[in-house]
Amino acid sequence: MSPPELVAVWAKLGLIPSERVPLWAAHWLVAGYDGEHVVHLAGLHGDDSREVNDALPDALLDCGVALPESEAAAVAVVYTDLARMHLDGKAGALWVCQQVDRLLSGFPSNDLMSLPLSRLYDVDCEWDGGWGRTVERLTTFVRQVCEEQVSEGSVNTWTARPNLNSALMAPG
Repeated sequence: MSPPELVAVWAKLGLIPSERVPLWAAHWLVAGYDGEHVVHLAGLHGDDSREVNDALPDALLDCGVALPESEAAAVAVVYTDLARMHLDGKAGALWVCQQVDRLLSGFPSNDLMSLPLSRLYDVDCEWDGGWGRTVERLTTFVRQVCEEQVSEGSVNTWTARPNLNSALMAPG
């Protein structure tokens, strides 16, 4: 299950797999969230992304969750979750670097560049290219940066929870 808080973050970034959202809404109902909009969302088929995306904000509000105010705030939450996933052994170092590249390429922001995980931008090129640091040194660097990201947390008022995005993005 993807919790409403993380679904809101990915929705803000426009990276939500709409076909999965109705099932998640059904899980929210089982978990004790309630409201007519959650029920409506849980009843959707999921094959019409527009219908799901239109219903999602009200369903999230029924769960007591609003969309983040900015994309930068959303990425900061994802960063902390990616770092926790890596530190918990649920995501490889190279995969984390690839996700950072994906996020920074899609949502460039000076606010994000101050976050520890942003230092992993383009590290996947060094990894894939076979130049620069050894895989062992790159892995150590990624772990250190992830530790910093988790210790600093996000730059907004959201509370990132351990390993939330694993239901949205499986390490490859």
